[in-house]
Amino acid sequence: MSGPSAILLTDLPFALIFIALVVTIATPVVWVLAIMLPLFLILAWRSASVLNAANREERQTGFGRDAVVSEMISGRMTVKALGLEDAIRPVWDEKHSATIKETINRGRKSDFYGNIGSALTAATTVSMTTVGALAIINQDLTVGALIAANMLAGRILSPFNQLVGSWRNFVSFRQAAGRLSHLFDSEEDHQEVGIEMGRPVGEITVENVSFSYIEGGAPVIDNVRIQMGPNTCVTIMGSNGGGKTTLSKLLPGLYKPSSGRVLLDGADIAQFTRRELSGWIGYVPQEVFLFAGSIRDNVAKARPDASDEEVMRASKLTGLHDFLIDLPDGYATDIGEAGHLLPGGMRQRVAIARALVGDPPVIMMDETSSNLDRQGEQELYNTLIELAKDHTVIVITHSQALLAASQQVLVLQRGKIVRSGKPQDVLPELLGARAAAGAAPRRSFSRRTWRFGAGVCRPASGATQSGDACRARAHRHRSHAPCRNGAQDEFR
Repeated sequence: MSGPSAILLTDLPFALIFIALVVTIATPVVWVLAIMLPLFLILAWRSASVLNAANREERQTGFGRDAVVSEMISGRMTVKALGLEDAIRPVWDEKHSATIKETINRGRKSDFYGNIGSALTAATTVSMTTVGALAIINQDLTVGALIAANMLAGRILSPFNQLVGSWRNFVSFRQAAGRLSHLFDSEEDHQEVGIEMGRPVGEITVENVSFSYIEGGAPVIDNVRIQMGPNTCVTIMGSNGGGKTTLSKLLPGLYKPSSGRVLLDGADIAQFTRRELSGWIGYVPQEVFLFAGSIRDNVAKARPDASDEEVMRASKLTGLHDFLIDLPDGYATDIGEAGHLLPGGMRQRVAIARALVGDPPVIMMDETSSNLDRQGEQELYNTLIELAKDHTVIVITHSQALLAASQQVLVLQRGKIVRSGKPQDVLPELLGARAAAGAAPRRSFSRRTWRFGAGVCRPASGATQSGDACRARAHRHRSHAPCRNGAQDEFR
């Protein structure tokens, strides 16, 4: 705290000394100060209450306006593509005008109480001069004592008057201190451990884990128990909103379970530091975020000391290397802010390569094939097969090409594991359940497509093939292999 506020805090203790001097040299006018000082204190208390509420409203409306600005910047491509300027402008005008209104309202209240303080100061001076003059006439006070009393009264009232006008600074300081206190009191990740653990083998155990975003609210993950790895590929699938992404953030310790725990090689991950967990569990989020800079900088972002061989190995596993060597600047290619100069599929490959640098024993991927084409999906399939030989790979996907690479499938619905087992055992159950729910087979003559619930068998030529035979062939080979006569089976 500096400036006028610091001077005010320095002047307040001297006010008590000045009051004692007035009592000593001008006793007849002391009662004027005795009346006015409590009025100043009441005014300061009231202004603090009113300005505190006004500051809070101004801050909240400012947050709402800034949120709109952040959304417009993040979604500027969507706004431009869909021509949303006319739809967003009223929202911005409303938020911005509300902020201006609250700012004016807060300023008006601050000026109101400041003017009252100035009026009280003037009234105190007039009252002391009037009472002092009467005391001089009655020979109870000298002129010099009255002049000294007025000077001291000015020094006494000045800090209280400043207190009314400067209360906004004190309110802001108190609110900032409260936010800092809340931040310091919040639980933080472990910064150090009692003993360093060696490289894990990658066995993941989920023991009765539940999680809710709102305390006391419905659980998004409800008493889940899972045993995974090591050296295996596990696929987690399920309907939208079933809790798959939430579970993917619980496994690497990004979220803390409401109850239960996650174990890595039998050790609770809550005891490890964030740096250790990020080195042991490579995580590829559903929403890819890249940083401004070169492709190499992004691939090695978590490990700046990674060698070129490590970066190239991770890039080759994701198929990124073949794309980069055709570029004029290769790995030094600048990708722009948030990687907007790269196509979506390449951004996803960079994110996967970033997770593979350092060779973590556990790899967690959330819908990593959403922006990949058929070739990229097949390369990712080969990568999963290779990684599963000596890593624990956990994949959230609906792609049958990636399902075929897994040794275990978990079906998550409404936060609970409803099915688990090998792909050839779980997928027929899902297809049968959906068929029983009323997904009757039908034939589209225009596209020569047979629909069987979640499966689609598309003949590529004039020849036709039974949808059951197509599915049976695909499940038997556990791959995204072409069906007879060019038909192709795709699980949706």
